[in-house]
Amino acid sequence: MNMKFLNRQNEITRLKRRLAISSACFIVVYGRRRCGKSTLLKRIIGENDLYFVAHQSDQSVLLNALAREIGKKIKGFEKLIYPDWEALLTNLDNTAKEQFTLCIDEFPYLVKSSPQLPSLLQRFLDNNPERKFHLILCGSSQQMMHGLILDSGAPLYGRAHEILKIEPLKAGYLKEAIECTASQAIEEYAVWGGVPRYWELRLQETSLEQGIKNLIFDRLGILHEEPSRLFLDDLRESVQAFSILSVIGNGVHRLSEIAGRLNKPSTHLGRPLEVLLRLGYLKREIPFGESLKSSKKGLYKISDPFINFYFSFVVPNLSRLELDLKDKVFQQISTQLLHYYASEWENLSRRCVPSGAINAIDFDVCYRWWGKNTEGEEMELDMVSQSIDKKHLLVGECKWGEIKNPNSILNTLIQKASFLPFAKGKTVIPVLFIKKWNKSLEKPSWIFTPEDVMKRLK
Repeated sequence: MNMKFLNRQNEITRLKRRLAISSACFIVVYGRRRCGKSTLLKRIIGENDLYFVAHQSDQSVLLNALAREIGKKIKGFEKLIYPDWEALLTNLDNTAKEQFTLCIDEFPYLVKSSPQLPSLLQRFLDNNPERKFHLILCGSSQQMMHGLILDSGAPLYGRAHEILKIEPLKAGYLKEAIECTASQAIEEYAVWGGVPRYWELRLQETSLEQGIKNLIFDRLGILHEEPSRLFLDDLRESVQAFSILSVIGNGVHRLSEIAGRLNKPSTHLGRPLEVLLRLGYLKREIPFGESLKSSKKGLYKISDPFINFYFSFVVPNLSRLELDLKDKVFQQISTQLLHYYASEWENLSRRCVPSGAINAIDFDVCYRWWGKNTEGEEMELDMVSQSIDKKHLLVGECKWGEIKNPNSILNTLIQKASFLPFAKGKTVIPVLFIKKWNKSLEKPSWIFTPEDVMKRLK
């Protein structure tokens, strides 16, 4: 079953608008593998444009391959021998009769075979501003694309007219993609995250349980070794990343404790943690009101749901999964899944707060909060967000189990909010995010359900 193309309207609009301009442009598209970059590009190029997917080969092989592809559009182009990329691009510009787009996918593979290519391209772009073709470079190696295009010392830095990082899809589209209820979509998203290819694979399975067993747990499953493949794209030292994520997936979140588990000084983890944060695999969570730069309360969490699921449930059970005990492993983790889903429900609930007004009030980014209240007692809240006008404070709790008396939880929440050290002078707006609400009853404005969250996360 093929999944229909979802969202990406902003990216399509930006690309089409830029390509419609008569002067030649240079566009860069990058992002994590399987997020739909190639599908997106194929939707915006026309019949007269050229789309070429690079592969890991020598320069001469890649030059001949691209020349053959161009030869399908420009007769006889492939019959010449091209000593380097500059010769090929120059001849392409000279022989083209009308403006078109050349899209090169997996560009980092070309650079691996021809390290001088970025400098050559810089010279070609600078010397040929009136060339007859737009150039789009696309790549899945985020680190390499960043180094080639975005670093200030890179040859191609400052040349691109558009730089698009293709992110995973927002959670709200998953409900539509696999045609399920909003509650089911929350649980599905907790496993697959927002990567479209994972959604397509899940569509081929009869249930979430079967998808987990067949795609992730089975040692022959297509996603069983997915993190290792992702890390090969982006990390020079994937073993260290695997170790860090394994420790965090096992419930260790403080820097000092992570370093202790790895038997390394905390100072040695700065660089690998920074890389994992930039690539979107990790996030640093701080309490509401703390500074991201100076806070010493930061907790490292795995930010991508699929990676989080993998390191929470696959890595601790790899030995048993190698023995093809996927059914027993699933049975074992089934008791832990409710807590895991509840954690992602919290993440999505916080994420949806700035997406639209609540009680006609616009709120800023939402955080957890933990610390000492005005009575000197330790306290935690699932959600705290300040309004844009700084006059209101949203406080909330997230529950994924059955809630028999939400009013009791609301009253407790209001009481806890009265002891917050930063609530003085602000109007407190209490909210409750719960899994189910009796549809026969009128839902109060302070109750939010999966249906509400999914609508806001698009």
